[in-house]
Amino acid sequence: MKRFLLIFFAMSMILNACKTTEENPFFVEWDTPFGAPPFHLIDEEHYIPAYEEGIRQHQAEIDAIVNNPEEPTFENTIVAYDQAGGLLRRISPVFGGLRSAETNPRLQEIARETTPMLSAHYNNIRLNEKLFERIQTVYHNRHEKGLDHEQLNIVEKIYQDFERGGAALPEEKREDFKELSERMSMVSLQLSENHLAENNAFQLIIEDEADLAGLPSHIIAAAVEEAARVGEEGKWVFTTAFPSRVPFLQFAENRDLREEMLMGYVNRGDNDNENDNKELFIELMMLRQQMSEMLGYDNYAEYFTSIQMAENPQNVYDFLYQVWEPALNRAKAEKAEMQAIINREGGDFDLEAWDWWYYAEKIRKEKYDLDDDEVKPYFTIENVKQGNFMLANKLWGLTFEARPDVPVYHEEVEAYEVFDHDGSHLAVLFIDPHPRPGKRSGAWCGTYRSGAYDEDGNWVAPIVNIVMNFTRPSGDKPAMLSWDETTTYFHEFGHAVHNFFAKGRYRRTSRSVPRDFVELPSQILENWAGEPELLKTYAIHYETGEPMPDELIERLQRSEYFNQGFINTEYLAAAILDMDWHTSDITENTDVNEFERASMERIGLIDEIIPRYRTTNFGHIFGSGYAAGYYVYRWAGVLDADAFMAFKDSGDLFNQELAERFRYYILANNALYEGMEAYVNFRGQEPDIKHFLRQSGLK
Repeated sequence: MKRFLLIFFAMSMILNACKTTEENPFFVEWDTPFGAPPFHLIDEEHYIPAYEEGIRQHQAEIDAIVNNPEEPTFENTIVAYDQAGGLLRRISPVFGGLRSAETNPRLQEIARETTPMLSAHYNNIRLNEKLFERIQTVYHNRHEKGLDHEQLNIVEKIYQDFERGGAALPEEKREDFKELSERMSMVSLQLSENHLAENNAFQLIIEDEADLAGLPSHIIAAAVEEAARVGEEGKWVFTTAFPSRVPFLQFAENRDLREEMLMGYVNRGDNDNENDNKELFIELMMLRQQMSEMLGYDNYAEYFTSIQMAENPQNVYDFLYQVWEPALNRAKAEKAEMQAIINREGGDFDLEAWDWWYYAEKIRKEKYDLDDDEVKPYFTIENVKQGNFMLANKLWGLTFEARPDVPVYHEEVEAYEVFDHDGSHLAVLFIDPHPRPGKRSGAWCGTYRSGAYDEDGNWVAPIVNIVMNFTRPSGDKPAMLSWDETTTYFHEFGHAVHNFFAKGRYRRTSRSVPRDFVELPSQILENWAGEPELLKTYAIHYETGEPMPDELIERLQRSEYFNQGFINTEYLAAAILDMDWHTSDITENTDVNEFERASMERIGLIDEIIPRYRTTNFGHIFGSGYAAGYYVYRWAGVLDADAFMAFKDSGDLFNQELAERFRYYILANNALYEGMEAYVNFRGQEPDIKHFLRQSGLK
């Protein structure tokens, strides 16, 4: 009987395992167009079993490399390592993408369970002494094995990854390093979850219609719809989302409510509640400092910049300070202009941070005769999307076809097939345009599948996702974008194009560029957005069907330098704050707000401007991607301004020969050329900062 029960139990386990495998979409080939993720079949409960199996398979593949009795070679060690972990590569982009764009409490709970599991798994690999020995062997012999440039590059990158991941540490320090890494991942996760909770928690609820004075009708209508969505019918609700927050600050006449809105935004994570980020952030800074010192660096900024174009923190500071002084001087001049308006209108008060957007809008109307509501009808979200598609067609011959048969993760998401200039399939593009409670703030580009060659040498095209938080349609009016939202669309589309074209032979190096280079492909597309040659093709009035007239285009172009003192100063202040955090000795007694105040006082930031992100809601630096690296947007700005001048100077904004050079050196062959080498190959010279200073209104 006992034997029968054991057999029955074993058979039940096998059958359950088979059932789980059959029902879990991650364990089968995806029978969808282009092999896109079957979002409609994926349930939250599929993730943990999939991750567990993915870890098991990946570890088995690593063990096979380690236990290979043959001498380490490029193929049996480097290529085998690069190809390993296929199941995890299916799961993580889906889970990570949804957790950013369409999260819920269950996904957050799963993240808290899987984050330490994955951190421990990858630490076990990076700290695997025998695996590192094999990689070291290939690395030390790399120049004697006839490897080509791309093969040398991946050997050096993987060796560097292991060194920076603690593999070269003495055995007695590896466990400490592992614990540090795992704790950092959990702290970063909690900071981000608190950030999302704070974004969703703030609501400015207006009950008296008189408090809406000054607001455009479409902004009021959107507030009515938001009120209905959150159960506040009959009222008006404004949130921290850009399309709600910024118009309120620009147009609301009620000064007290402007203050409430701005402070609700800037104090996210600093409200001494269950989502407060101050203590967590200090812990993260201390952990990063300990990790950096263990690896032989003075601080985390030195660790980060050592593999960037900037090379070291001092070069970053030197660059930021070079731009800071002219930016701050311009901001002070803008402040004086606004105070003059306040005085002229009989206002008995000094300009404050919550007044800046409001009086800047007055200056825009006075100096540039430009009203946002006059421009927006030309920039419907559909027009701007088509503008991006047209630009990609004019430069590279790309075409786009809507594919409603491709599964998407939310009804608002659109799917497109992307075709290369020869008509061949190039990529799939998802576009997710509007804010939702489950979506983090900001805009970004990611992939649900990176383009890569499979084990049989077949190219598998990328599936790319651009996610924004843009103005929604309101009533019978389409979603109309501000100029800032329009250029942001071009920015994220530029990242998408980079993902379309990147095509190295190996996963690790296919799109491997320094972080202070990666914004070049995105930011350069912003330059075309306001050029008349392109504007006339996509800026079409949604009611009249007429293109934007020359006179309005001229006014839009004249406003190019509008508010640039503020824009550059608030950005640079945040970039310097980021560097200060990552170059300072932080202890558990460090006061976040006092540190921030002292940092901004040191550089002379005026009270009327608050850093673009305060410490407790500085989402860019909660994770490792932009930590000690928020400077990269302006660093890459020097590159993109200079690169765009190549097109301007050629006399043809859509110079396809130049575009093809940009595709080859900057976008496609990241495995062959990197950083300044790639740029000089494209441009024929290093960038000149004067174009950036002019473009930024600082010269």
